[in-house]
Amino acid sequence: MDLTLEQRVAVVRENIDRAAAGRPVTLVGVAKTKPAELVVRAVRAGIGAIGENYVQEFREKSAAGAYAGAAVHIIGHLQQNKVKYVAGKVDLIQSVDSAALLQAISKRAASLGAVQDVLIEVNIGGEAEKSGCAPQALEELLAGASALPGIRVRGLMAIPPAEDTRAYFGPMYNLFVDIAAKKYDNVSMDFLSMGMSDDYEDAIRQGANMVRVGSFIFGPRNYI
Repeated sequence: MDLTLEQRVAVVRENIDRAAAGRPVTLVGVAKTKPAELVVRAVRAGIGAIGENYVQEFREKSAAGAYAGAAVHIIGHLQQNKVKYVAGKVDLIQSVDSAALLQAISKRAASLGAVQDVLIEVNIGGEAEKSGCAPQALEELLAGASALPGIRVRGLMAIPPAEDTRAYFGPMYNLFVDIAAKKYDNVSMDFLSMGMSDDYEDAIRQGANMVRVGSFIFGPRNYI
């Protein structure tokens, strides 16, 4: 028998609680390609944060009131020309990977009198086709971020190589701990976002305190 969305949310919650062993973990329900009515159901089922990959989807679902009662995270690659649609309007931008994007977010948020929380996306696997800053470039990026108004770095995010995600969770956690110890101004390592539908329990066991679960909750994505 197929589980309902509400039942799948409950299963994920149970799995998170077991893997976290008492640590707080934020569950982000990834609603990529999913309609507003499913997002509403997920929020009613207890999902406190919804992740969107595409700015246009965020705008459409926001206009439909889909996110009422939940935080909204942008988790997909964000182009600089789309910053004006999300900075100061979402709770967290998880996919910041360059000084230019940080500056664009800073400028927009400051103009609105807002402070935008962001995570720095790290390309932990060094994959050419993926976004994210190189691990060796992270400290320089954070040093620049520390001086910018209108933003607040809250941690790190990663999408490890699909063929062996679990091998990268430990190195990513070590990087997270190392950066936390350096105490940059305007930078706090509150969140380590890693782990998705297939591996979120392992990610939590290796230090993640934010996971992004989409297909297990919402079902297979609808690609055109």
